[in-house]
Amino acid sequence: MGGGFRWVRPEVYPLFASVGVAVGICGFQLIRNICGNPEVRVTKENRAAGILENFAEGEKYAEHPLRKFVRTKSPEIMPSLNSFFSDPQ
Repeated sequence: MGGGFRWVRPEVYPLFASVGVAVGICGFQLIRNICGNPEVRVTKENRAAGILENFAEGEKYAEHPLRKFVRTKSPEIMPSLNSFFSDPQ
């Protein structure tokens, strides 16, 4: 009677990894929304303030560095390979 994980088969390791990554992404997004979203108000004092017209804070939240980086890129997975096969020589 060896190790404690005899019921876990090696075939399910990729499933555990993908579910773990998905849970991590969901957790990151949840924490990002609770801590940084200007429309989410956790404390009672902030909820009592009502609707705030703070467009600068909303713009800062929506225009994060990843979105700014991706905006300048081509919406293709492999642009050099696509241009090699589709553009005339």
